[in-house]
This record gives sequence, structure tokens and C-alpha cells, in this order.
Amino acid sequence: RRMNGKAGFVVTSSKRYQSSFQLLLEEHTKKPIEQISPFTFVMTSHTTTTPQLIIVDWNDLQASETTPQLLSKLNQALGDGGMGLVAVRNVPGFVSAKQAFLPKAHRLQGLPESYLEQHLTDAASLYNAGWSHGKEKLKDDQPDLAKASYYFNPLTDEPGTAADRAQYPLSYPPNKWPNEGERVELQGFQAQAKNLGTILKQAATELAKHLDVLATQKVADYPPHFLYDQMKHTEKAKARLLYYYPLSTTTTTSSSEDESKQQPAEDSWIGWHNDSGFLTALSGDLYVNHQTGEVLPDNPDPTAGLYVVDRNDQRQHVALPSDCLAIQIGECTQIVTGGAVVATPHCVRGTSLPNVARISLPCFVDTPPAFALTAPSGREAVLQAGAKSRRVPPLEQRWTEQGMTFGDFLTSTFQLYYNWSSAGEEEETKDV
Repeated sequence: RRMNGKAGFVVTSSKRYQSSFQLLLEEHTKKPIEQISPFTFVMTSHTTTTPQLIIVDWNDLQASETTPQLLSKLNQALGDGGMGLVAVRNVPGFVSAKQAFLPKAHRLQGLPESYLEQHLTDAASLYNAGWSHGKEKLKDDQPDLAKASYYFNPLTDEPGTAADRAQYPLSYPPNKWPNEGERVELQGFQAQAKNLGTILKQAATELAKHLDVLATQKVADYPPHFLYDQMKHTEKAKARLLYYYPLSTTTTTSSSEDESKQQPAEDSWIGWHNDSGFLTALSGDLYVNHQTGEVLPDNPDPTAGLYVVDRNDQRQHVALPSDCLAIQIGECTQIVTGGAVVATPHCVRGTSLPNVARISLPCFVDTPPAFALTAPSGREAVLQAGAKSRRVPPLEQRWTEQGMTFGDFLTSTFQLYYNWSSAGEEEETKDV
């Protein structure tokens, strides 16, 4: 295609057209596509079709070079027409680490409440370390009892410097571990937690170097290796072991005609939100019998689990294969890449099946709170990218200026989310 008198090619998110353009380029130049430097590739992903879960291989992710095939997949998954998350398969040690650690969430939540409150709760950090259940508030100041959390830093027990911890105590809380000598049911807990969390953090770091390449292709003046350098050297990694309790009837939408058709509200386990940080690595989920702790072979309710919205604000269930981890884009990465990759609103829907609990481990990989959020392309390109959904507060109301610090952005975000409710949300959820 000729543009302004110059030869150039537009590569779309459709695999068929990508393959056609690749063959055309290689035939025209007699070179493999990765050696075709005179051409400018404008990678777009606007689509009206339902985005599909994209899976990439660990060997491609940890490679030092970004292949055109990987770049295309990442753009399809994380660009303006994708889910905002990408799955990764064949990560060394991941499956065994997940199987070893996640079931311990059932044992943890089963400890006496007095032990959890006295030994594992950290009110000074506003529950950003250790155990938390019923501390988060929902609408009308109601405590969130649908899930419990255990927060820890998988990289170090004392993140940051002494000065960092003094200035930002909520961002750099020391870990609070259970005493495995006293609680024999949790033997191996700390080592297994750190192992799985470190695997997730490393996967996010490896992805970051390829996101740099993608952003360089799509955004003028994007600084090379920018995101990778931040993710590689950060100690601000927070893993959150989540235990979702079986739902009560108060979290279901009932039918007076047929009580058996009661269905959970779509955001019954976690409400709609965007990840407000940089990268979130996800372990995937595990379902257990709440009474016995027995691991169930699969999700017993195909309607339960993670949901995202596409760029047309339509809900979509995400079924992550059990042997894959996933990495999700946060709003800060959307900002610093100039909208090259975008965050996606998501929630977790519960199940009405009795005695079924869900366990997962997201790991949030972020920069220090003083980091300045600046888009190389200016604010407008960032704000125009991604999903426009009534389910989450608009980004422009939270990231209010170039150079706003990460810490100030989080404060602004938390304040808006606390009272946020989408217009007509109750009507929208009835037909899910």
C-alpha cells in the first residue's frame, strides 16, 4: 500500500492478513520479515470480533530477541482490540509450584480467627501485609466477606530501603509469615509462597522487554528498554493469596418463579475494576471443597471465574488453561507505553454450587510510589486507547496530568473506586 508517496504496509490483528502481508513482504524483498528494516509497520488491533485468549510459549518470552510472530500475538492480546491479558505456557516449575502452594490457602483460612488476627494481621500497613478478611469495605461501608487475602512480597521480607519504608509504609510493609513450627498444617508455606510468587514476577519481567519492542513499533519517542528496566529492578512486588468463600444467597440474583435458577451476581467474588498498577501476573485458579479442602479436578461451574469486557463493553468469560499462567496489563503500563497496550476491566463471578471455594494468586509488579507517570505520546492517545466501560471510573478522572506520581495515582484511584457505581449496572447483570 502506498501512503503519502511512500511504500508502507499496515499489519492488522487478523492472522490471515498478517500471514498474507508477511508472505508479500518476504516475496517482495527476498528477505525474512525480521530483516526488513526499511518498512514501517503500523500495528493496529481495532476489531469488532470477540477477542480470543492468546497463549505464548515461555521459550519465546524468555528469549532475548522479539520475533515478529511473538510481537503479533502480543499486539493481538494486549493491544487496543485484545483482552488485556496474555497466557504463558511451559513456564519451568510453574505447575508444580501452583499445585504445592495454592491448596494451603484452605488450611490458612481454617486457622483459628484469634491466631489470624493476633499473629498474621497487620493493621499498621492498612492490611497490605499478612491476613485480611472483612477489612475491605464495599458500598454503604459493608465489609467484604466474600473473600480473604494474604499479602506477601515474594522477593524479600523487607522491601525497599529503611528510608523507603519510613516514607512509604503502605507500599513497603515487611512480610508477616505464620510460624510453621507452631502450625504444622502450614509447613513449607513460606518457601512455597516465595517460589510461586517469584515465578510470576519473573514472567512479568520477561514480558516487559517484549512490550518495550511493541511500544517502540507503535509509539514515537518511546524510550527503549524502559518498562523492562523498571520491572527487572523493582522490589515492589505484592502477591495476594485469595480465598473466595462459597456464596450465600445474599450474593445471588433470585427468580421468584424458580428458586433453582438463582445465579450469582456477575461481580459476586470481586467487583469490576482495572488493575491500576503496571503488570499483574496470575496463577490461574483452583477450586476446592470448602468443608474438606479437597482439590476439585476442574471448575465445576462453567459460568464462574474471571470475566473481562471487550472494546465494545461486552462481557466475556476467560477460561485459563490449568497449565498456563497469565499476565494482565495495568493502567500504569497503558500510560507509560502511550496506549500501545491497554488495561481491561475485569471481575470474578462466584458460583451458587454449595461448598465450592476458589483460590488464586495474583502478583502485582510495580514501580516505587514516587515514579512519574508520563506518556511519551501525550495524554490524549492514552485516554483514547482501550475499553470505554461504565463499570470502572474513567482514567482521565484519576490520572489527571503528565508526571503524576504512581503513589498519587493510586490514592486518586482508590478514592474514586470506593463510591463508584455504574449507571444501570443492576439491569445489565440480570441477563449474564
